[in-house]
Amino acid sequence: MKIPGPDHPITVEPAGKRIRVTAGGVVIADTARALTLREATYPAVYYIPRADADAARLVRTDRVTHCPYKGDASYFSIRTDTTTLDNAIWSYETPYPAMAEIAGHLAFYPDKVTIEELPAA
Repeated sequence: MKIPGPDHPITVEPAGKRIRVTAGGVVIADTARALTLREATYPAVYYIPRADADAARLVRTDRVTHCPYKGDASYFSIRTDTTTLDNAIWSYETPYPAMAEIAGHLAFYPDKVTIEELPAA
């Protein structure tokens, strides 16, 4: 386990806007409670509360990856009306203590879904 610091900064803060995720014309998640995670030089990632996603469209897969800063990530595919998008979502279900804020949240690959930033309600 590595701790974020000056050599590898990670910040998590409220997004401050509404985030809608769609796939195949279907809304997969819609929330005003998203978090923005900024990690080192990587693009910012929205983490959406699991409660604000359509759980009926999510299918857990066997894929697991490891981040030395966040822990083990589980993956989900998205089932739309016409297709399945394999491993389109990841989630740190039991992240390391330094990243506890992202527990219970989902992140989406922007090349597999459409992520819209809308004004906060």
